[in-house]
Amino acid sequence: MNIEPIAKIETDFPTKFGIPRQSGIVKDLYGKIVFEKKYRGPDSIRGIDEFSHLWVIWGFSENEGREYTPTVRPPKLGGNKRMGVFATRSPFRPNGLGLSCLKLERVEYSEKDGYVLIVSGADMVSGTPVYDIKPYLAYADSIPSAKGGFTESLSISRLEVKVENELPDTFPKEKSNTLYRILAEDPRPSYINDGERIYGFLFCEHEIKFKVKDKCLTVISVEKRIP
Repeated sequence: MNIEPIAKIETDFPTKFGIPRQSGIVKDLYGKIVFEKKYRGPDSIRGIDEFSHLWVIWGFSENEGREYTPTVRPPKLGGNKRMGVFATRSPFRPNGLGLSCLKLERVEYSEKDGYVLIVSGADMVSGTPVYDIKPYLAYADSIPSAKGGFTESLSISRLEVKVENELPDTFPKEKSNTLYRILAEDPRPSYINDGERIYGFLFCEHEIKFKVKDKCLTVISVEKRIP
């Protein structure tokens, strides 16, 4: 079966480092789903604004060319223990498909892009291809008694975030709280724990540099980067 993208999503992340590892973790991380021309008419999304959340099926486009392996090392297990690929949400999969549950904020229309979907809780690189969209149905999709496998034994701990200097005027103020939430989730690879190592990622056209020591993340610099 050959599938083609029906849309792409635009986000504030040009690269994958720093993106939350699951959708919905950072609820105010917004994205815009822009449909391909053949799907931009109002008929294909008729009634979608009656739903609060959507399932979005998309492609791990940043991993093209990576070979499939039957086991992977989940970051939540420190990168030291192997689990079966189908028992994880690893991006390194036979068919490279991702699944995210996103909140539908609103439907917008513009002359350039036609009808677009503004969503929140996004966990994708800008430009990621979208292959399908389905409404989230609480009566069928929510299972309170579901088991979480090896993730149930993992504690959820967030980092304290400190900024050495104030965010620059070039950084959008409305995105500052979102940035702090992203950093609190600890963007580092779980198998690296070097208190002096400096990490960096791009967000909102700015390079964010930071280091982590003793559960405290310190932002060293935030600099504007020209795309």
